[in-house]
Amino acid sequence: MNPLLATYNTPFESAPFDQIKLEHFVPAIDQLIAEADKVIQKIANNPDSASFENTIEALEKNGERLGRAVEILFNLNHAETNEELQKIAQEVSPKLSDFSSRMLMNEALFARIRAIYEGKDTLPCVSTEQDTVLSNYYDDFLRNGAELEGKKKQRFADIKSELATLTLTFGDHVLAETNAFSLHITSEEDLEGLPEFVREAAAQEAKDRKLDGWVFTLHFPSFVPFMKYSKKRDLRKKVFMAFSFRGNQGNDNDNKELIRKIVNLRFELAQIMGEKSFASYVLKKRMAETPETVSSFIESLHLASRTFAEEEFAEVQRLAKENGHQGDVERWDWAYWSEELRKAKYEISDEEVKPYFQLEKVSQGIFDLAGSLYGLRFERTQDIPVYHPEVDVYKVFEDNGDFLSLLYMDFFPRKGKQGGAWMTDFRGQDNLDGKKTRPHVSIVCNFTRPTKDKPSLLTFDEVNTFLHEFGHALHGMLSKCTYPSVSGTNVYRDFVELPSQLMENWLTEKEWLDQIAIHYKTGEKMPESLLQKLIDAKNFQAGYMSERQLSFGFNDMAWHSITKPFDGDIIDFERKAIEPTDLFPEIPGSCMSTAFSHIFAGGYAAGYYGYKWAEVLDADAFSLFKEKGIFNKSVAESFRKNVLEKGGSEAPMELYKRFRGQEPSIQGLLERSGLIQNTVQSCFIS
Repeated sequence: MNPLLATYNTPFESAPFDQIKLEHFVPAIDQLIAEADKVIQKIANNPDSASFENTIEALEKNGERLGRAVEILFNLNHAETNEELQKIAQEVSPKLSDFSSRMLMNEALFARIRAIYEGKDTLPCVSTEQDTVLSNYYDDFLRNGAELEGKKKQRFADIKSELATLTLTFGDHVLAETNAFSLHITSEEDLEGLPEFVREAAAQEAKDRKLDGWVFTLHFPSFVPFMKYSKKRDLRKKVFMAFSFRGNQGNDNDNKELIRKIVNLRFELAQIMGEKSFASYVLKKRMAETPETVSSFIESLHLASRTFAEEEFAEVQRLAKENGHQGDVERWDWAYWSEELRKAKYEISDEEVKPYFQLEKVSQGIFDLAGSLYGLRFERTQDIPVYHPEVDVYKVFEDNGDFLSLLYMDFFPRKGKQGGAWMTDFRGQDNLDGKKTRPHVSIVCNFTRPTKDKPSLLTFDEVNTFLHEFGHALHGMLSKCTYPSVSGTNVYRDFVELPSQLMENWLTEKEWLDQIAIHYKTGEKMPESLLQKLIDAKNFQAGYMSERQLSFGFNDMAWHSITKPFDGDIIDFERKAIEPTDLFPEIPGSCMSTAFSHIFAGGYAAGYYGYKWAEVLDADAFSLFKEKGIFNKSVAESFRKNVLEKGGSEAPMELYKRFRGQEPSIQGLLERSGLIQNTVQSCFIS
């Protein structure tokens, strides 16, 4: 009666969350691994000559049930976890890694794949997508030790298994550290500077914890406004230090030794594969291709951003000193004084803007935008099981009425939810054997909760995050591939951010803002003057923000470019890596790497530069919308047909050029961001 092993007898074969219990996961995944193992042996030992159909397509079909069970488990472990579920994930993760290694190191199976690959020019009617899928399998087997022998082969498999556990533990530690801290305020004097909406949310948090007063946490909807508005510098410092020392406190959740193990194991894995660094190993399957290209790219952006960042930093310092601030502007002062400067320059504040961004109306506005561009229609449904009562589900249709996707929306922070925002799926898209399997996509965020008296009102930045994740969701929902391994967001990491970041561009377009910015009480549109202020402020501190993002990229590349085992000090290593971008006085002992989940618990190792890389793409792509009209259906249709529907079925630059008609240049991003310097003329690809 294990629902993970049965046919999903639910609408659209959606995940049966109402039936799944924690005790179902381990036995189901054990059985599904065993079944998939048997199929692999059958494929590998097939007496018939190897063909695309009996080998590659057979592999694409194998493990579909296993994949769905695994997606459910690990998506829940990010969005609605607890200690028991974390233990299950820890138990299952090495089993899945071992299963993957057994397949990828199966000599008989690789021999069949090699035979097909080497003879692909003689295969009849091989499509571009099939050629990509075949090449991916061949490369994946090579890159995962198929040609290794003896001890090297076993060591490679052991490393992958150990990394699967270590990276999972890293993320668990960050969540535990985030949940462990709270600032409980009982005196109203300590709320000085905090707008009413921040106080209301903190009062609700205290009430939920059965406490008097106000409670602030390290979750973004609480942390960010506290740092931005609180006049109490000592409390800002307390909250900031708790945030910046996550995973770095010498307790059971300390991540420093985990970092050491992870980077050394990654380096060893790269060495086994004959690469000089893990970055070299990873980037062979990225648009950038080499660490040298990445280094040149981020260095060019750093040079373009630095002077602007320094001027912006000095401007904040001047304002702070003019208003009585003593000493340096420290990291815990930056958000506060930056907000004061923004208000002084643009006469704008979150408190003034938030009433115009009610979550439900923003959602509808984004749905309408997808309708205008791509002809999509969204219909909320109560018939789909959900993993938490706060999750909403929508059926998504084409304008001709064809079903396209399910879309799960999970907006608010909880104790069991990781921080940040992300898109994922509970089922991918494919068209194997002519059966159109449509995707089940999920958007997970940590937005400002509604209170007793107010609905969820978003900050401008939260609306931007919503657009970003919705762009990822479109990439998943609009996928039109045959093979699951290349559908949706299964693309190069430095290409995957293009659809998401492209969507952000509409946020500072008056035509769209005017449609969605509606006061939650009065129903009136945002005044023209306020709309214009938001647009005018879009490049506020663009240099600083660029340097901050680049600091993450420099740090990531440093960790994954080591060419010998790391035995130094974690904090000193990070400080040296980010020094070119740093502007603040040093905080002794602080370390952001210990909570850098993107690279130590996610999929962005040697890939964080991809956010800036994709900014070059999205700035160039949106310039075509600006030229032809931001709601231009022909431009949107071209982007859909050439990028969103294609997934990873072709080389990303070929897809992009087919849409845009040219390769992008870094100049478009610099112009959009206002970071123009005559000395910077670098091409996108060097």
